[in-house]
Amino acid sequence: MSIKRRILALTMLAALLGTALCGCGGGSTGGELPTQPLTGEIVYGGEIAVGISQDLDESLDPHRAVAAGTKEVLFNVYEGLVKVTSDAELVPAVAESYVVSDDKTTYTFTLREGVLFHNGNAVTAEDVVYSLLRCAGSPEEPPLVAAFSVIRSVTALDAKTVEIVLSEPNNEFLAYLTCAIIPKEYDSMGTAQPPAGTGPFRYVSRSPQENVILERFDEYWGEGAFVERVTYKIFENADALLLALKGGSIQLCAHLTSAQAAELAPSFNILEGTMNLVQAVYLNNAAAPFDDENVRKAICHAIDRDQILAFTADGRGAKVGSSMYPAFTKYFNADLVDAYPHDIDKAKAYLAAAGYGEGELSFSITVPSNYQPHMDAAQVIAEQLRLAGINATVDPVDWNTWLEDTYIGRNFQSTVVGVDASSFTARAMLERFNGAADDNFINFQNAEYDAVYAKAIACTDEAEQIALYKELQAILSENAANVYIQDLCDLVATAPNLKGYEFYPIYVMDMSTVHYIK
Repeated sequence: MSIKRRILALTMLAALLGTALCGCGGGSTGGELPTQPLTGEIVYGGEIAVGISQDLDESLDPHRAVAAGTKEVLFNVYEGLVKVTSDAELVPAVAESYVVSDDKTTYTFTLREGVLFHNGNAVTAEDVVYSLLRCAGSPEEPPLVAAFSVIRSVTALDAKTVEIVLSEPNNEFLAYLTCAIIPKEYDSMGTAQPPAGTGPFRYVSRSPQENVILERFDEYWGEGAFVERVTYKIFENADALLLALKGGSIQLCAHLTSAQAAELAPSFNILEGTMNLVQAVYLNNAAAPFDDENVRKAICHAIDRDQILAFTADGRGAKVGSSMYPAFTKYFNADLVDAYPHDIDKAKAYLAAAGYGEGELSFSITVPSNYQPHMDAAQVIAEQLRLAGINATVDPVDWNTWLEDTYIGRNFQSTVVGVDASSFTARAMLERFNGAADDNFINFQNAEYDAVYAKAIACTDEAEQIALYKELQAILSENAANVYIQDLCDLVATAPNLKGYEFYPIYVMDMSTVHYIK
């Protein structure tokens, strides 16, 4: 059945039932996918091939990585002073412990004994100082981590103690110390030396557009990984990915659509979590037609998110109403989820206010073709808009083109993608919409937003800061900055004899816990 006919069928069924199709606004799931029981003795060793849909950034610099797909791989290679667990806790990593002063401006870290870089060198306080100052920038260079602009000094008190002094208190500062600790010689190494982190896996090699290979780091300070080697194989074609899974050349793949997962079950174990990102139709607020707020609001009312979830994911996923996903529980503004109910009459009224009659508005939706969940959503949205008298054309592009032209070049009208948090902080989800942000790829400019944002990041009272972050979400919603859809369901397929995959509250893929059973 064609996409058009399927959407029309869903629309008719929704009308007959008088309710939303398979909606799951609270994060509930759709129909159960069959899985096989995972019991058996743990096997230490072996190799795993993991299918991914995009190549990594050309530079594997952990402080400069742009793509979420790069960060989810590098999570296995690099660690910060602290790290996020699958239970959403911040725990010491390269650091063994830390003390925060009463005024929350001085952080003193004691480094863990026996932590080695993958090049065999011991981690020292000087390495930590170098890493943090590199991210903090300088008067000539902007910070690589915006939150580090509050750093006044980073000092090695001795070989195992580092003191960080802030110019002002910051409630979320600790979460940003998940940024990678790298050797102090990093910038002088050039490409002759492979990336050296402290994680459970060390980097071995990469073949552009083909694979990235990691090996277990046997001198890792923690419990370490079960398997000896992980090869990430790159498949920018969804059909080729499924064939590789079925043929056994890869044993694990995340971020599948429900249709792909259903095709693989019951031959594979299917695990279900969330992607921890905000999927939306991101709009270029500086380019026609989306420089007109009426047009943006028209699109918001023209789409039916319940239908999108039903069609693309059997109702799985969690609807969102702004740039925050539900895992940020206390910050998530649930009141915004239904701010723009599906209403064709309202959509047409907003279009008329913008000067558009029936069928007069046309625009393109640029989508990275290697991400099937975004392609599926874009196709449904285009058909929904057609039913509202709006002509939207889906323009699939390869990942590199999307990254260079759409994200970095900002040469687009609209795009369907998912945006994640660079660190497990509410600020990380909202700072990109600050008018001066380098990664403000939708060109959102709003003086009220900038003022509230500045107040929020400087706030030290937690309750007040939560309220301010919710206010920022409300401003994005009220101005229809984007057309918000969902935090996507994350369906992961693993070979029947694989166990241990864990879901995190951020967009990462931890391979250290995955193991074979017998």
